[in-house]
Amino acid sequence: AAFYAALAATSSWPTTSQPSVQDIVDLMEERVSAGHSVVGVFISELMSGTYSTALLARDLVCEKHPDAVIEVVDGRSNSLELGFAVLAAAEAAAEGKSVPEVVAAAEERIRHTRFLFTPATLEDLRRGGRIGNAQALLATLLQIKPILTVADGVTDTFAKVRTLQKAHSLIIETFASDIEAFGGLGEAYVHHINDRSAGERFAERVSEVAGRPVEVRDIGPVIGTHVGPGSVAVVYYTNDRLDKS
Repeated sequence: AAFYAALAATSSWPTTSQPSVQDIVDLMEERVSAGHSVVGVFISELMSGTYSTALLARDLVCEKHPDAVIEVVDGRSNSLELGFAVLAAAEAAAEGKSVPEVVAAAEERIRHTRFLFTPATLEDLRRGGRIGNAQALLATLLQIKPILTVADGVTDTFAKVRTLQKAHSLIIETFASDIEAFGGLGEAYVHHINDRSAGERFAERVSEVAGRPVEVRDIGPVIGTHVGPGSVAVVYYTNDRLDKS
């Protein structure tokens, strides 16, 4: 909340950066030195250099600790869609499964998830280079409200409608359709960027479809910088693999 308050009070646009190689080396080495194997699940390689940095960090640690077992997984998304993959890996690890099984758990969960969101405007995505100037200008002129998603590790357009209400309704319809088509609902959350009340209103609609309360979660400054305040989203996974085509 403090970040978004500062953002609203300034005319400058913040920038984001991945962790340093040394930050990741330190974390990996700490666990390896304690006798653990390591599985790291990171934000999509196509959204950030963090994954590549993690690979470099792994190589540096393995040079010093030749017997270390370190696996680096491309989470193919961000926010709680990435989080679902992380949690699947953590659950497998807590059950005492092997490193390959932990990696497989994360990669399988990725195949079950969908992330649908509606930015309040396209300006932040344009300024961050996530969409082109022409696309942002055209959408603004035509008063189009795009529904965005993450597909193959990048932000993509899921659908285009003319009002925010229609966008939210189509997201709810897609959510309901996926639950029916792909073996029922695993988990779902609603995301918001500095607009808790909008997130809670949207969560009421999502909860009706889910048949249970759906919690609301903030999106932090890094993704919030690129998507912009006022955005809401639903992120979920189904029990069967989900067709994202």
